[in-house]
Amino acid sequence: MTDPRPATAPADASSGGCPAHSGAVPLYGPRFLRNPSELYREMRQEHGSVVPVVIEGDIPAWFVIDYREVRHVLSNPDIFARDSRRWNEWDNIPPDWPLMPFVGYQPSTLFAEGDDHRRRAGAISDGLFDVDQFDLRNQSERIADDLIDTFAASGGADLMAQYAHPLPLLAVAKIFGLPEAETPGLLRDMMTTVNGDEGALEAYQGIVATMQRLVAHKREHPGSDFVTRVLNHPAGLTEDEFISDLVLVMTAAQQPMAYWIGNTVRLMLTDDRFSMNISGGRRSVGQALNEVLWEDTPTQNYLGRWAARPVQLGGRQINTGDLLVLGLAAANSDPQVRPASEVATGNQAMMSFSYGEHRCPIPAPELAEVICQAAVEVLLDRLPDLRLAVHAEDLEWSPSVWMRGLVSLPVRFTPTYVSV
Repeated sequence: MTDPRPATAPADASSGGCPAHSGAVPLYGPRFLRNPSELYREMRQEHGSVVPVVIEGDIPAWFVIDYREVRHVLSNPDIFARDSRRWNEWDNIPPDWPLMPFVGYQPSTLFAEGDDHRRRAGAISDGLFDVDQFDLRNQSERIADDLIDTFAASGGADLMAQYAHPLPLLAVAKIFGLPEAETPGLLRDMMTTVNGDEGALEAYQGIVATMQRLVAHKREHPGSDFVTRVLNHPAGLTEDEFISDLVLVMTAAQQPMAYWIGNTVRLMLTDDRFSMNISGGRRSVGQALNEVLWEDTPTQNYLGRWAARPVQLGGRQINTGDLLVLGLAAANSDPQVRPASEVATGNQAMMSFSYGEHRCPIPAPELAEVICQAAVEVLLDRLPDLRLAVHAEDLEWSPSVWMRGLVSLPVRFTPTYVSV
């Protein structure tokens, strides 16, 4: 595997010293598994809006947790930059550091800045804008029905493994115009990569190879799909740029959507406010999806931004090259924005999709909601007596500071038999 640490840094990068991290809070460990929102409240009370933390390996960083400060960071990409080669800690980072996939520089839109980022992100956004949402809804419903058919007769299922994880990938594959013969291999490689199973590196390379074949196929056989539209976009992405960004879009969509579906179903099965509507589902699914983005958003914390110059933030001195971790979930629970007693309904101002130039491409959240809403509604329509197979408190959350989702979601229901 090639060392993803930067060979060179941007001209304005600095090897400036670490932040003064007296009393730094560990941004890892079991405290995040059950109730991270309580930990965010404690941090805010003790440290304010910008918290000195150490991430895995006791590497220093700043954790930005108040809504106003998070939005300020995301609104000023010239000050809080995206290119990780600026980091002043690289000399202390081993090649096998667990968080290297998040920060190791790659030539993708994720780390691009300025005009280069706007050119590439614009091509992705334009390609997504032309996705027919009505067709996407129909496709997502068909995918949902096909997946439910595989376990409907059993009377039980793990909805994460058998439904929530595969469904978003299969829906995005339709948006990409991926040939159906390619989807089983892509699904297998994606699950291996996301789960970090043995052979994850080979699986990731398999995803790249699938995207390379897809681009070659669309050059020969163009269609009305996202890949064809971006291939013909005036931004003129190079082959390497395009492959890198296709892999980024595919992987960035799959796990957050899977957790959005799983967290929403969990909410609807455990919260009395939704129990009266569970059989029909449609009146409350949209409310539950929105509430999950506020209370249990899939993307909890985000690595990262790097200070392009010395700056004050939340009363803290941030040095050139310091790493900032964005507390998206903490910002959503900021009492200055939303009192703890308030239940989110139609409020769409959450930070779940980030903000500013580097937020999710503008149509992407809308498309994700179409897919996730179809997934939950079809599930509740097909299995109206759906119920948890374990006590709610026994559900296991993924041991991640960065994402919040269930490891598994075991359910029971009355078996239904599909006619062939």
